[in-house]
Amino acid sequence: MTAVAVIVTVLLAVAGGLTLTRIVRGPSVLDRAVATDVLLAIVVAAVATEAAYSRDATALPILVVLAILGFVGSVSVARFAARRTDR
Repeated sequence: MTAVAVIVTVLLAVAGGLTLTRIVRGPSVLDRAVATDVLLAIVVAAVATEAAYSRDATALPILVVLAILGFVGSVSVARFAARRTDR
């Protein structure tokens, strides 16, 4: 089980690093917004992995709040981009 936890941690860290690179180097605002949404999904996956590994359910409200935050953020960026292209 420890080897699986190490592999998952390394994969999430690599994914987070690549996502941060896309946030910094993204050519447009929408690319950065998508990368931020992906980074939030990676954080949710990391918290869920830690909760599953430790068999502790106290992280579930945090996961719900992060999921709602990601949804509201994505909808807000989409509305902003749609309003910006209408002009």
